[in-house]
Amino acid sequence: MSRASIVDWARELYEDVDFTAVKEWVAAEPGRKAAGYLPVYAPREIIRAAGMLPVGIHGGGDRLEIIRGDAYYQSYICHLPRSIVELALSGRLDALSAILFPSTCDVIRNLSGMWQMMKPETYVRYVDVPQIRDPKIGGDFWRKELDTLYNELCEVSGVARDDGRLAESLSLYNQMRDRLSELYQARRDAPWKAPSEELYLLMRAGEVAPVEQWLDKTAAYLQTIEDSTARARDNSRVIIVGSFCEQPPLGLIKTIERAGCYIVDDDFLLGNRLLTTAVDTNGDLLGNLSAAFIGGARATSILYEPDPGAKRALMAKRVEAAGADGIVFAAPSFCDPALLDQPMLKNGADNAEIPSIAFKYAENTGQFQQFREQAGTFSDAIKLWGGV
Repeated sequence: MSRASIVDWARELYEDVDFTAVKEWVAAEPGRKAAGYLPVYAPREIIRAAGMLPVGIHGGGDRLEIIRGDAYYQSYICHLPRSIVELALSGRLDALSAILFPSTCDVIRNLSGMWQMMKPETYVRYVDVPQIRDPKIGGDFWRKELDTLYNELCEVSGVARDDGRLAESLSLYNQMRDRLSELYQARRDAPWKAPSEELYLLMRAGEVAPVEQWLDKTAAYLQTIEDSTARARDNSRVIIVGSFCEQPPLGLIKTIERAGCYIVDDDFLLGNRLLTTAVDTNGDLLGNLSAAFIGGARATSILYEPDPGAKRALMAKRVEAAGADGIVFAAPSFCDPALLDQPMLKNGADNAEIPSIAFKYAENTGQFQQFREQAGTFSDAIKLWGGV
């Protein structure tokens, strides 16, 4: 399996705003169903255990013209919900029998209610993830939520609950998180061998492809990294912060790296690696999944952090772990969670004397010259003076 064929497979899934692969998967066998989920986090293990294909819904980017979606939301919110409404009203998401709306922000919360009016035949659930890390309070709450979600998705799919299938699902997504860690480590060690554009395309493919297929493709891709003879360039190493929900256009990711910055850490598609510990596949399986969230969810703007000092220290920890030279704060326009946290995170970076720049984008951004100039100047400043 060549590197080009793997990347082409991932790119085709990324660019297909009609979700053709999902429709083909559903149609391949009688009774198959798929369930969508919005950013940032949803328990895909439960969706798969209920016999359904988990499908990440991340908008149409610059490949979808927004016509009807603009009628549903005001202009001073992020682009993502308008794009998703357009996908729904154009029939592109009709293959979904269920859709989950995580408690990312008020916009996505309200979109869940709007969806019930637009698509009354679809199962809709607002997934309220726990904000209290106490195992007795937050853990018990989340386990009950997972139990209810599992029951209701099984009713939609017509598949009975089965501990064996749930354990298999937990194991597969443990493997997926491990594989993502391997891919991120490979890029961190040699970013010239693992371009962020390719890594991002593989991650997006994992949002629609069956997890077993994704694991096969990414295992082959890792081998191509080991075999690569690409040479390093004199680029600055940066981490991207703020892009955990509405995703940046692929062109922006390419622009940052072509401007002289190696991306060595990011929070793109954060939900697929929000859990930092493996989920035990023995005993109380739902309790184990809940415990993995309560005890090991990655720090992010969508989860409450009671200690402001911990949030300010986060950037220094991430920069040190990635061996980065600086930070690019890249957040979607009007993204409340990202932009409300950004001053505190930047303050922590400034206190640690870590160079940083900041800009905003929309998923349908098509012009990147401004970003290229900013990123290029930032990289040059780091190499010349160690900061800006």
